[in-house]
Amino acid sequence: MSAQPERVQQKSETIAVYDAAGQVVGAADRAAVYRDGMWHASAGVLVRSGDGARIYVHRRTDTKMVFAGMHDCLAGGVVDPGEAPEETAVRELAEELGITVTGAAALRPAAKAAWDGEWLGKPMRCHLFAYELRYDGPIHHQQEEIADGWWWTDAELRAHLPDPDWPFVPDTRVLVDDLLT
Repeated sequence: MSAQPERVQQKSETIAVYDAAGQVVGAADRAAVYRDGMWHASAGVLVRSGDGARIYVHRRTDTKMVFAGMHDCLAGGVVDPGEAPEETAVRELAEELGITVTGAAALRPAAKAAWDGEWLGKPMRCHLFAYELRYDGPIHHQQEEIADGWWWTDAELRAHLPDPDWPFVPDTRVLVDDLLT
Protein backbone atom coordinates (compact mmCIF):
# COMPACT_ATOMS: atom_id res chain seq x y z
CA MET A 1 0.00 0.00 0.00
CA SER A 2 1.46 3.38 -1.01
CA ALA A 3 1.55 6.34 1.32
CA GLN A 4 -0.74 9.29 0.67
CA PRO A 5 1.26 12.18 -0.86
CA GLU A 6 1.96 14.97 1.57
CA ARG A 7 0.35 18.29 0.68
CA VAL A 8 2.85 21.01 -0.07
CA GLN A 9 2.74 23.76 2.51
CA GLN A 10 1.59 26.72 0.43
CA LYS A 11 3.28 30.03 1.11
CA SER A 12 1.13 32.73 2.65
CA GLU A 13 -0.98 34.31 -0.08
CA THR A 14 -3.62 37.01 0.22
CA ILE A 15 -6.75 36.56 -1.90
CA ALA A 16 -9.91 38.59 -2.41
CA VAL A 17 -12.82 37.89 -0.05
CA TYR A 18 -16.38 38.23 -1.33
CA ASP A 19 -19.81 38.24 0.27
CA ALA A 20 -22.56 35.75 -0.62
CA ALA A 21 -23.97 38.19 -3.20
CA GLY A 22 -20.69 38.30 -5.12
CA GLN A 23 -19.31 41.66 -3.99
CA VAL A 24 -15.68 42.08 -2.92
CA VAL A 25 -15.57 42.88 0.80
CA GLY A 26 -11.87 42.58 1.61
CA ALA A 27 -8.89 40.28 1.53
CA ALA A 28 -7.52 37.48 3.71
CA ASP A 29 -4.87 34.79 3.76
CA ARG A 30 -5.82 31.92 1.44
CA ALA A 31 -5.40 29.30 4.18
CA ALA A 32 -7.75 31.26 6.47
CA VAL A 33 -10.31 31.64 3.67
CA TYR A 34 -10.35 27.87 3.15
CA ARG A 35 -10.23 27.03 6.87
CA ASP A 36 -13.07 29.42 7.77
CA GLY A 37 -15.24 28.81 4.70
CA MET A 38 -15.17 32.45 3.56
CA TRP A 39 -16.64 33.39 0.22
CA HIS A 40 -13.98 34.01 -2.41
CA ALA A 41 -13.84 33.82 -6.22
CA SER A 42 -12.03 31.82 -8.84
CA ALA A 43 -11.77 32.18 -12.58
CA GLY A 44 -10.93 29.49 -15.08
CA VAL A 45 -10.60 28.96 -18.80
CA LEU A 46 -11.99 26.09 -20.84
CA VAL A 47 -9.46 25.64 -23.64
CA ARG A 48 -11.27 24.39 -26.74
CA SER A 49 -9.56 23.45 -30.00
CA GLY A 50 -9.84 25.99 -32.81
CA ASP A 51 -12.53 23.94 -34.53
CA GLY A 52 -14.45 23.55 -31.25
CA ALA A 53 -14.37 19.74 -31.39
CA ARG A 54 -12.13 19.04 -28.38
CA ILE A 55 -11.42 20.44 -24.91
CA TYR A 56 -8.28 20.27 -22.84
CA VAL A 57 -8.69 18.15 -19.68
CA HIS A 58 -6.05 17.83 -17.00
CA ARG A 59 -5.25 16.18 -13.68
CA ARG A 60 -4.16 18.37 -10.80
CA THR A 61 -1.00 17.45 -8.90
CA ASP A 62 -1.30 15.45 -5.69
CA THR A 63 0.23 18.36 -3.76
CA LYS A 64 -2.44 21.00 -4.48
CA MET A 65 -3.99 22.65 -1.40
CA VAL A 66 -7.53 21.80 -2.56
CA PHE A 67 -8.89 19.14 -4.93
CA ALA A 68 -5.47 17.46 -5.11
CA GLY A 69 -5.13 14.78 -7.78
CA MET A 70 -8.59 15.48 -9.21
CA HIS A 71 -9.43 16.10 -12.86
CA ASP A 72 -10.61 19.41 -14.30
CA CYS A 73 -11.41 21.05 -17.63
CA LEU A 74 -10.69 24.62 -16.47
CA ALA A 75 -7.24 26.13 -16.04
CA GLY A 76 -7.72 28.66 -13.29
CA GLY A 77 -7.31 29.88 -9.78
CA VAL A 78 -8.44 32.28 -7.08
CA VAL A 79 -8.95 35.99 -7.62
CA ASP A 80 -6.30 38.22 -6.06
CA PRO A 81 -7.14 41.49 -4.26
CA GLY A 82 -7.82 44.25 -6.79
CA GLU A 83 -8.00 41.78 -9.67
CA ALA A 84 -11.04 41.29 -11.92
CA PRO A 85 -12.01 37.67 -12.68
CA GLU A 86 -11.07 38.20 -16.35
CA GLU A 87 -7.56 39.22 -15.27
CA THR A 88 -7.32 36.14 -13.06
CA ALA A 89 -8.32 33.93 -15.99
CA VAL A 90 -5.62 35.44 -18.25
CA ARG A 91 -2.98 35.12 -15.49
CA GLU A 92 -3.86 31.54 -14.57
CA LEU A 93 -4.01 30.40 -18.19
CA ALA A 94 -0.43 31.59 -18.66
CA GLU A 95 0.75 30.12 -15.34
CA GLU A 96 -0.86 26.69 -15.57
CA LEU A 97 -0.82 25.91 -19.31
CA GLY A 98 1.71 28.37 -20.70
CA ILE A 99 -0.90 29.98 -22.95
CA THR A 100 -0.45 33.74 -23.24
CA VAL A 101 -3.31 35.85 -24.55
CA THR A 102 -3.40 39.60 -24.99
CA GLY A 103 -5.95 40.82 -22.48
CA ALA A 104 -9.27 39.36 -21.52
CA ALA A 105 -10.76 40.20 -24.94
CA ALA A 106 -9.44 36.85 -26.27
CA LEU A 107 -11.64 35.03 -23.75
CA ARG A 108 -15.35 34.48 -24.19
CA PRO A 109 -17.45 34.47 -20.99
CA ALA A 110 -18.89 30.94 -20.77
CA ALA A 111 -20.55 30.45 -17.36
CA LYS A 112 -20.70 31.65 -13.78
CA ALA A 113 -22.16 30.30 -10.57
CA ALA A 114 -21.93 30.51 -6.81
CA TRP A 115 -20.83 27.25 -5.21
CA ASP A 116 -21.63 26.75 -1.53
CA GLY A 117 -20.02 23.37 -1.12
CA GLU A 118 -17.74 21.39 1.12
CA TRP A 119 -14.13 20.21 1.01
CA LEU A 120 -12.63 17.81 3.57
CA GLY A 121 -15.62 18.31 5.88
CA LYS A 122 -15.42 22.12 5.88
CA PRO A 123 -17.46 24.71 4.00
CA MET A 124 -16.00 25.87 0.68
CA ARG A 125 -17.77 28.90 -0.78
CA CYS A 126 -16.72 30.29 -4.13
CA HIS A 127 -18.05 32.51 -6.89
CA LEU A 128 -16.97 30.81 -10.10
CA PHE A 129 -16.25 32.59 -13.39
CA ALA A 130 -15.56 30.48 -16.49
CA TYR A 131 -14.32 31.63 -19.87
CA GLU A 132 -13.60 29.87 -23.15
CA LEU A 133 -10.62 30.18 -25.45
CA ARG A 134 -10.26 28.63 -28.91
CA TYR A 135 -6.65 27.52 -29.22
CA ASP A 136 -4.50 25.11 -31.23
CA GLY A 137 -1.00 26.06 -30.04
CA PRO A 138 1.43 24.41 -27.66
CA ILE A 139 0.58 23.69 -24.02
CA HIS A 140 3.22 23.71 -21.29
CA HIS A 141 2.14 22.50 -17.84
CA GLN A 142 3.23 24.21 -14.65
CA GLN A 143 4.78 21.21 -12.86
CA GLU A 144 3.57 22.26 -9.40
CA GLU A 145 -0.07 22.38 -10.49
CA ILE A 146 -0.72 20.13 -13.51
CA ALA A 147 0.28 16.45 -13.43
CA ASP A 148 -1.00 15.49 -16.89
CA GLY A 149 -3.32 16.70 -19.64
CA TRP A 150 -4.96 15.60 -22.89
CA TRP A 151 -7.56 16.58 -25.49
CA TRP A 152 -11.04 15.02 -25.33
CA THR A 153 -14.37 15.57 -26.96
CA ASP A 154 -17.18 16.89 -24.78
CA ALA A 155 -18.78 13.42 -24.99
CA GLU A 156 -15.59 11.75 -23.68
CA LEU A 157 -15.51 14.06 -20.66
CA ARG A 158 -19.24 13.55 -19.99
CA ALA A 159 -18.72 9.77 -20.11
CA HIS A 160 -16.09 9.99 -17.33
CA LEU A 161 -17.93 12.38 -15.00
CA PRO A 162 -20.15 9.72 -13.31
CA ASP A 163 -17.18 7.40 -12.62
CA PRO A 164 -16.33 7.50 -8.88
CA ASP A 165 -12.84 6.20 -9.69
CA TRP A 166 -12.23 9.28 -11.86
CA PRO A 167 -12.59 12.21 -9.42
CA PHE A 168 -13.53 15.56 -10.95
CA VAL A 169 -13.28 18.87 -9.09
CA PRO A 170 -16.63 19.67 -7.47
CA ASP A 171 -16.68 23.39 -8.21
CA THR A 172 -16.20 22.97 -11.98
CA ARG A 173 -18.82 20.21 -11.87
CA VAL A 174 -21.52 22.83 -11.11
CA LEU A 175 -20.57 24.66 -14.34
CA VAL A 176 -20.01 21.69 -16.64
CA ASP A 177 -23.50 21.63 -18.20
CA ASP A 178 -23.05 25.26 -19.25
CA LEU A 179 -19.55 24.60 -20.62
CA LEU A 180 -20.05 21.45 -22.68
CA THR A 181 -22.09 20.93 -25.83
